[in-house]
Amino acid sequence: MFEGIQFLNKELFWLLLLLPLALFWYVLKHKKQTAELKMSSLKGFKTTNSWLPKVKHLLFVLRLMALALLILAIARPQTVDVSTRTKTTKGIDIVMAIDVSASMLAKDLSPNRLEALKKVAAEFIKGRPNDRIGLVEYAGESFTKTPITSDKSIVLRSLKDIKYNTIIEGGTAIGMGLATSVNRLKDSKASSKVIILLTDGVNNSGFIDPKIASELALEYDIKTYTIGIGTNGTALTPVSILPNGNFQYARAQVEIDEELLKEIAQVTGGKYFRATNNKKLEEIYNEINKLEKTEIEEFKFYNYEEKYRSLVLLAGALLLLELLLRFTFFRSFI
Repeated sequence: MFEGIQFLNKELFWLLLLLPLALFWYVLKHKKQTAELKMSSLKGFKTTNSWLPKVKHLLFVLRLMALALLILAIARPQTVDVSTRTKTTKGIDIVMAIDVSASMLAKDLSPNRLEALKKVAAEFIKGRPNDRIGLVEYAGESFTKTPITSDKSIVLRSLKDIKYNTIIEGGTAIGMGLATSVNRLKDSKASSKVIILLTDGVNNSGFIDPKIASELALEYDIKTYTIGIGTNGTALTPVSILPNGNFQYARAQVEIDEELLKEIAQVTGGKYFRATNNKKLEEIYNEINKLEKTEIEEFKFYNYEEKYRSLVLLAGALLLLELLLRFTFFRSFI
């Protein structure tokens, strides 16, 4: 009966304690409410077995029920319909530039650098439902995997499909990866534009200088977070391809141009991070997620509907029934 109903004045429920007190008083006093006549014998009197005296307590029950309903009514039962509307006041457009060179298959992260990145990046994308995100792949050259879009399912599918292939020219063209990302964001009308550029090597390919690309990012007010991925020292890295098409792995020195990545981040107002293991990579994306917050306004509308009227009407009906019975059927016994 009261499912989905809340009471505004719950403290008035204490008045329900009057009901057992009234019942106790009635039990003590009801015998004295009927006149008594003591006689030595009933011989000569005609007796009848009427049911009315037996059910006269119904009048008091009706009055108690009416009182209980009135207490519930003054406690202000009501239902609340809450509707919510959200408004994004500051949208962010993000391009993730991902190095897909062969060295990203190194196994210093589990199962390798590229797969570890894809897992963490997928969680990052899922955690930003109000932003537009795009993907750029680069190795010796770069191209747009997914233009910036608000459809996260498309971005997640594209991210899942990213893998090392021989179609892209070998090498690491950091400048081209950054320039392609800037090109995707330069015409964006978003309040904030961000590039997350990840690499595990040094700029050794491409025809665009990374410093020129970073100046372009600055010109279009695009903040760049750079991530160097790879352990300190040596890592099990692909060094050649076997006749069966599989990679041959060997220990190789991890070389990341941290000075370049720091400079790109500093020039554009971003920050440089170093991911030496899976946990550190996850922490980096969590930190970027906190640094780049989308401002959202939430509006809640409350529609209150009072439910006391039906209780008052029912209490009134019970009191009216009690009065009718008192002055009709039970008139001779009261």
